[in-house]
Amino acid sequence: MDEMQPERTSGYWYPDPTSPTSVDVLNLLRRYRSAEADMRARTRGSMGMGETDLIALRYLLRARKEGALVLQRDLARVLDISSPSVTALVDRLVKSGHVTRETHPTDRRAVVVVATADSDREVRATLAAMHQRMIATVDEMGPTELEAVARFLSGMIHAVHETQDLDEELREAVADSDAARPNSRRRGPQSPAVADETSGQADDAS
Repeated sequence: MDEMQPERTSGYWYPDPTSPTSVDVLNLLRRYRSAEADMRARTRGSMGMGETDLIALRYLLRARKEGALVLQRDLARVLDISSPSVTALVDRLVKSGHVTRETHPTDRRAVVVVATADSDREVRATLAAMHQRMIATVDEMGPTELEAVARFLSGMIHAVHETQDLDEELREAVADSDAARPNSRRRGPQSPAVADETSGQADDAS
């Protein structure tokens, strides 16, 4: 009797290889994305804010580090939300002590949104250990491995960015196919024989 082979838990079936296959790599990428999503959820929970609020805060902390000034309309553009929505978001972050509204240094009519020093410390305390583990993992890799990983990630980024172009190409292909088959969307004039048969079926049904 043949022995039962251990079941793979990757989500796909494939023979047990001696080295990682392309499916193995894609499954690992999927697991990484899932782990990162879980981490973001834990971070939001520990800081008591939603996904959009956390993205806004990270953007403001990066701007603070670079010395850039951020207006509310800049946040609205980055987050792709309306003016009332960004006002409500900044109100929440001001109330929680994560940001402040300050007068623009050169335009007294404008107001800039600035992440507080406490926010910077809170984010660092929350994510510092994870970042150190990630850096340690990368530091263990040799030049050849780093080159392979960089090439892989660049290729995946390109593949994802090309998805929209592919969707457009598929829609155009479907439209061209439909145009080449005019009877696929609307029926043309029937031949006399078909018309007589259809008329006869209608008479029988009545």
